Amino acid sequence: MEALKQGSDALFILLGGIMVLAMHAGFAFLELGTVRKKNQVNALVKILVDFSVSTVVYFVVGYGVAYGTHFFVGAEQLAAKNGYELVKFFFLLTFAAAIPAIISGGIAERSRFYPQLLATAVIVGLIYPFFEGIVWNQQFGVQAWIKATTGDEFHDFAGSVVVHAMGGWLALPAVLLLGARSNRYRKDGAMSAHPPSNIPFLALGAWILTVGWFGFNVMSAQTIDKISGLVAVNSLMAMVGGTLVALLMGKNDPGFVHNGPLAGLVAVCAGSDLMHPLGALVVGGVAGAIFVVMFTLTQNRWKIDDVLGVWPLHGLCGAWGGIACGIFGSASFGGLGGVNLSAQLIGTAMGVAWAGLAGWAVYGLIKASVGLRLSQEEEFEGADLSVHRIGATPDREVNW
Repeated sequence: MEALKQGSDALFILLGGIMVLAMHAGFAFLELGTVRKKNQVNALVKILVDFSVSTVVYFVVGYGVAYGTHFFVGAEQLAAKNGYELVKFFFLLTFAAAIPAIISGGIAERSRFYPQLLATAVIVGLIYPFFEGIVWNQQFGVQAWIKATTGDEFHDFAGSVVVHAMGGWLALPAVLLLGARSNRYRKDGAMSAHPPSNIPFLALGAWILTVGWFGFNVMSAQTIDKISGLVAVNSLMAMVGGTLVALLMGKNDPGFVHNGPLAGLVAVCAGSDLMHPLGALVVGGVAGAIFVVMFTLTQNRWKIDDVLGVWPLHGLCGAWGGIACGIFGSASFGGLGGVNLSAQLIGTAMGVAWAGLAGWAVYGLIKASVGLRLSQEEEFEGADLSVHRIGATPDREVNW
């Protein structure tokens, strides 16, 4: 029976890892459909190469930073318990690799390729696992301090703060340091619209992310005996809540409609194991509203050229999810309890502060040393041709 459980647990978390790995195709197609045609190849290449760099640095450094263990032992030891520790690494790697995938959407169309890979290595190797270890592995006694202070630990079941807020708040300094795309905002106050290049690809990316998210949330239980249908239904309710509110507030705009479910899913991650489904519906709906309002403000009023709106979508909705867990996860709002608002506010604020400061440090140093942005000529030509020497439809670029 023990061998059966070990094998089941390994298979369970492996399937979760595969589902979250598939989400990276969603990140790729969401960015591909949003950027202009001259940057589509770059979007696809960035996501794949970022994932590959993330795998190496998380295996060699990051996983050890977070969990105090390493893989520099014989394969016989690694294969123990059906290789459960290895597939656990695989599953948690897909979370870590989501950070650069999130950032990629914010800095699209004008960022240099190799400096971003350098940032990916630092973030996935050190910055992200430092906070991951604090929240999910009791590192440095921070969770014990929060519990002693508030009565409960900071609760983030599937990463509203640890993954999504972290990614969004790391992206914001990068977006600000890069500056807006050329001619996006003119000196006379006018704005040049850069509409999505391909709505079907954008929608495909959103759907792939949405489906994979059920592996992201449900498989965060990490062992099959802890699986909960509550997590699945709460994810579903938050998804539709975000969709419907984004539809209404976004005035039928397909970009808002397809980012609405993602906003809801970002927000529900933290408390998906605690909330009542109706609470999850509200949390998702509020997240949809946050995305529409803040994306519009950042783009039109504040003139922050966050191409995919990753700061509103992941940074703000992720922070809302961390806080909402303390409200809708409590027994007074129909949740299972064992969580409180004070603990959630402290943990969320710590995650936001760490990501924001680390983002300024990492991208500020890279900008000062090797540079972050494509030259004006390269940006005008597009990252596809200037970086990869081929466009998305090369047959149209042949000179006959």
